[in-house]
Amino acid sequence: MPLNSLRKTKISIGRVHFLAAALALFFSAGPARAADDIPPPFGFKWNDSMTKIEQVLLGAKAKIVSRDRKEKRDVWTVEGLVQPGLKRTLFTFKEGFLVEVELQYEYPDWTIERYNERMGEIRRYFDAKFGTGKLVSRSRDTDSDVVQTLVGYQWIVGGTMLELFYFSAQREQMVFRSITVTYKAI
Repeated sequence: MPLNSLRKTKISIGRVHFLAAALALFFSAGPARAADDIPPPFGFKWNDSMTKIEQVLLGAKAKIVSRDRKEKRDVWTVEGLVQPGLKRTLFTFKEGFLVEVELQYEYPDWTIERYNERMGEIRRYFDAKFGTGKLVSRSRDTDSDVVQTLVGYQWIVGGTMLELFYFSAQREQMVFRSITVTYKAI
């Protein structure tokens, strides 16, 4: 093979390798961005189908206690997922695919101090994992005989959002408190 032909072949092979490497980098950038999203809990993935979620829930012996339709979305209320303090979980589907998971925690025997400690622990965990969360709510309503407190934080990563809320309602000796963690595809 003449020297000129050999050089042209080496240049062509070099261009092919460069093009292949560039394409590999381009196509790998898509999934890398998706990995930057906040994943939903329990090993689910955004856009998992209702059928897949139902199979996993049934396999985990959780119970779908209600199936509602709200604003063109299906919302399932699920009980029986094993996690300390987890009272219920709401799964929201748009066009049959997972777009939101809300975890509702209640600890009936806990004091307000223990709730505050737990909120701080959860917030620090999410801050370390997703960056500093934004305070989106801090209110205390004492205008009626029921004193209500709401504190909330939010993290946005990629096309997803995570919200952490503490809610308290107290009327004399009756107290309701909860911590809610909501994962959303936005």
